Amino acid sequence: MHRSEAWLRVPGTDEHRHVVRWGHYGRPLLAFPSEGGSAVDYGSNGMLEAIAPLVDQGRVTVFAVDSLDHYAWSNNSLPTEERARRHGQYHAWLTDEVVPWIHHELGGPADIITSGVSMGAYHAVQFTLARADLAPVAIALSGAYDPTQWHGWGDFGDATYFANPSAYVPNLHGDHLDWLRSRVYIQLVVGQGPFEVHPTKSLPSAQHFAHLLAEKGIPHDLDMWGFDSAHDWPWWRRQLAHHLPRFV
Repeated sequence: MHRSEAWLRVPGTDEHRHVVRWGHYGRPLLAFPSEGGSAVDYGSNGMLEAIAPLVDQGRVTVFAVDSLDHYAWSNNSLPTEERARRHGQYHAWLTDEVVPWIHHELGGPADIITSGVSMGAYHAVQFTLARADLAPVAIALSGAYDPTQWHGWGDFGDATYFANPSAYVPNLHGDHLDWLRSRVYIQLVVGQGPFEVHPTKSLPSAQHFAHLLAEKGIPHDLDMWGFDSAHDWPWWRRQLAHHLPRFV
């Protein structure tokens, strides 16, 4: 399987983060790891193996990225607004560094699918809603979609609001909402088994977020797996292999 990689600087910091590409051709899949994870997690936890036929057939090429969670959302010593501001730097890295590298690798622009597991599912959804021009489809596995619930403290300002899809989706309106309705599709997937309710709150968060999307008429689907489906890689492998084929 073809593999290439790059270390790209995070704007406004001295940090460089890793991007790894697998595959030779096909629709780009921007893959986010679980909380605090790295670009190589996608391969080491069997996600690539789960979708290998699609990669080998040239239907999809995977671009897996490092997280910056330790600097942003997972740094509970910082107030939520500062964590959200730092998340903005990660978002800038994705738009200003990662997406151009993806386009360079592909020889031109192409609509991106985002996907992520656990906190990575939040990143996938947030990037799609914020930059549907670049990435109109999200496949979100076992995510939670309200960052203020992640040990939130301090005053919440604009940075938090615009990084919180559970806050801004209810206020979408007008031409922008019409455009999102015409452009976006969000596939939410969550199990009902171990760790999907406690401590992650993934199941209630996915149900609530699906309700918010439905109220705004934003195309989406909520696929709830059974009571044996856990918040863990073996289930995420099956879920991605189940849902990805219809988008590539």
